[in-house]
Amino acid sequence: MIAANEHEKEETTMATQKTLIVYYSRTGNTRAVAELIQAKIGGDLVQLKTTAARPKNYRAEVELNQEEQENNVLPELETKIPNFANHNRIFIGTPTWNMALPQAVVSFLKEHDFADKTVIPFNTNGGYGAGSVFTQIKREAKGAAVLRGYSVKGGEEISGRLLVIKGNKKVAVAQEVDHWLSAINVK
Repeated sequence: MIAANEHEKEETTMATQKTLIVYYSRTGNTRAVAELIQAKIGGDLVQLKTTAARPKNYRAEVELNQEEQENNVLPELETKIPNFANHNRIFIGTPTWNMALPQAVVSFLKEHDFADKTVIPFNTNGGYGAGSVFTQIKREAKGAAVLRGYSVKGGEEISGRLLVIKGNKKVAVAQEVDHWLSAINVK
């Protein structure tokens, strides 16, 4: 009888998880991964947008972000999540910029209380890896249990390859996401 009660408790816990999938995406690759996660486990999907328009030119964006990182500038977010406190499982999707988080994602992390929440990061990058993205999320999501993140190579803006997580690549990434979610026991 104890095992049945423990099983019921586990099912209740999973059923009461309120999931939020927040992502920041310039070219659509991080959005594509966010949508794959939502298709697998459900949840509310929210794109982070800044109040001020970001440069459309890749080089200008790189320079602006590097300046923001060096000067600890936190762009104001247009995106508001009034029901953030109601979510206890937060996926945070981000590209790697200058081997770190885009400052817009840092703004999001600093604006919200992550105490007693589960944070699950995911990342797209141009082939150089996640950099310090996962470490930064763990540091800034104070009080949260941060699970192992997922990282995948997205586009290479410098060479003009933008949205690459589509077609066969999207199918392969969906399989990787399924494996990752199973490995961290997220359903």
